[in-house]
Amino acid sequence: MFKRKLTVSDLLLIIVNLVPLYCVWFEGWNASEVFLVYCLETVIIGLVNVLKMACVTLFVRKTDTWENGGSSSMQSGWLFIFFFIVHYGFFVFIQTQIFFSVSGLIPERSLLGNYAQIPALLGNNGKLMLIIFIAYYTMQTFFEFFSSGKYKTVSMGRLMFEPYIRIFVQQFVVILGSIFLNFGAGKIFILIFVVAKIFFELFINFNRLLEIAEKRERLKKSQNSKTVNN
Repeated sequence: MFKRKLTVSDLLLIIVNLVPLYCVWFEGWNASEVFLVYCLETVIIGLVNVLKMACVTLFVRKTDTWENGGSSSMQSGWLFIFFFIVHYGFFVFIQTQIFFSVSGLIPERSLLGNYAQIPALLGNNGKLMLIIFIAYYTMQTFFEFFSSGKYKTVSMGRLMFEPYIRIFVQQFVVILGSIFLNFGAGKIFILIFVVAKIFFELFINFNRLLEIAEKRERLKKSQNSKTVNN
């Protein structure tokens, strides 16, 4: 469950997260802008995952096994993508609304008006950081998903749930950190957050956790099948 060696992607991750930390502490960047970008990181991860799922559907296989309540059937890859967009989109919506509410970045809030204010809230530094994150996830996807050949063997079900385990803890800490913005402690908490984020990303093997969950699910199905046959 723990990584034993760091990859090139891991080293890039360290750099990508240390840059905003350095800039907040020594270059006068606004901590609120940085936290907003970390909040939007969930959106970037989701969009990248949709791209990966679409490539698998278009170039590898058009259908895959859909698990539903103990039963399975072959379904179009586009169904997986549609379900992910709706489910993950709802998750992002709730997460961002909570962030806006507790951070105090937007005095007068409305469901859709919050998102229209994001470009102005980001500022030039926030937009630069957002571009850096997009570049990082683009490179990570190319090397770890396409160049490695993973896209040829990974299941759509696995792809559909991959982002959740990675971002759940991260986004919880982002929302917690946004509370500290109201008390003027954003600079301190950004240090705590970045260190915690780097630790979880570098030393927790999320792919291994998913593999364990998949093996347990397969074992459970096998046991249920034997019970029915007996």
